[in-house]
Amino acid sequence: MGVLQNKIDFSVIITAKNANPNGDPLNGNRPRESYDGFGEISDVCIKRKIRNRLQDMGEKIFVQSDDRCDDGCDSLRTRAESNDAIKSISKGKNTDRDEYAKAACEEWIDVRSFGQVFAFKGLEVSVGVRGPVSVQQAVSVDPVDIVSMQITKSVNGESGKEGKASDTMGTKHRVEFGMYIINGSINCQLAEKTGFTDEDAEKIKEALMTLFENDCSSARPEGSMEVCRLYWWKHDCKTPKYSSAKIHRLLKVQLKDGIDRARAFEDYDITLGELEGAVPEIYDLV
Repeated sequence: MGVLQNKIDFSVIITAKNANPNGDPLNGNRPRESYDGFGEISDVCIKRKIRNRLQDMGEKIFVQSDDRCDDGCDSLRTRAESNDAIKSISKGKNTDRDEYAKAACEEWIDVRSFGQVFAFKGLEVSVGVRGPVSVQQAVSVDPVDIVSMQITKSVNGESGKEGKASDTMGTKHRVEFGMYIINGSINCQLAEKTGFTDEDAEKIKEALMTLFENDCSSARPEGSMEVCRLYWWKHDCKTPKYSSAKIHRLLKVQLKDGIDRARAFEDYDITLGELEGAVPEIYDLV
């Protein structure tokens, strides 16, 4: 397939039930929330999950998690330097930045999707790539209730620790229930620079629809995180007359009459406004 010729906007509705969607390391790993109590999932967290799904689909990923490394490289620098095309282009101050970026985009789908900065200690030249796929942080529809649970461990981590019992206390945090919306876009002008194709866009779509496959953990047990619905607007040109913000505002989510507190996806009324020529593909996944 050729380079993307139609701008794309998308919205994804996800739910979390008795799970920690995205812990805040500066707040005891409690689920992220705004000052108003609305739950948040960072864009970095979302893109990590997209990368993982693309990797599961057999795509080459530059920014890999250490526990999912599939090429034996222990750092981003090692991964970049192990690529023959990049190695032949790297010539100190004489490095052709455009050729370097082109080689990186051809090799790794996450570089041509999200972009990447290649700046390593000791190198005289840094290379920046702007990617066409942008993802906003997810925000919950309503304020979320965060529950904290005290836990204990039943065995010492090391022997000979006198004075420290095996039942050391700890804390786990979870969101009882929250519905979050992820908004994003794919820009055609930047797609031309990175070589991002229609086929790549379809892979991003598939990754979004299966975002929590192979993502379970103690904080997110299997089935606690769910992608419920995907809205995929593929416009008829590179620069449509409607902004991404206007497209994303078409999606309206509110509690059904008579329900004070949501406990499931079905507790919400979901409506979609209309704009001439802006009709999305809708994927119901629940």
